[in-house]
Amino acid sequence: MANEPHTADEIRTDGGLSDVEREEQIDYMDVEINLLKPATPFMRDHLRVIWIGFAIWALTTFAPITMTRLAPDVMTSQIPMIGFPLHYFLLAIVGPGAALVLSVWYARKRDQIDEKYGIEQSVVDPETTDSVSDDAAATDGGISE
Repeated sequence: MANEPHTADEIRTDGGLSDVEREEQIDYMDVEINLLKPATPFMRDHLRVIWIGFAIWALTTFAPITMTRLAPDVMTSQIPMIGFPLHYFLLAIVGPGAALVLSVWYARKRDQIDEKYGIEQSVVDPETTDSVSDDAAATDGGISE
C-alpha cells in the first residue's frame, strides 16, 4: 500500500510541519521556479507581496493618466490652494511619493517574511574578517576550494 501511486482524489497531509519546518527541508537547487505556481510557502508569500505592490504601483502610475483621458474637465481643473491642474499634481507628487512609500512597505514586508521563515541577513565587517575564510561559499553557491 505504501508503494501505490497517489490518485488525484487523495488528500495528502503535510506531516504536521509548520511553514518554517517545511521550508527548511526544501533543496532550492532542485526546485523549479514558476511565477504562476510557487513551489514553496516562502515563494508564495513573497510573490503575494510582489503582486500587491505591483497592483498599487500600476494604480498610482496609470490611474491619473487614464482619468485625464476619461474625465479631462475634472483632471485639468486647477487645485484651489496649489494652483496646478489636478493631473499634474497627481503625476508629479503622488506618483513618486507612492513609489517611495511602496519601497519602504516592500522592505518591511520582506523583513517580516524573512523573520517568519528564519532567514537571517548577516552583515560582514570587512575589517574583522580575513580575506579568505574556510566557511565562505563560492559565488556559484558551491563550496570554495
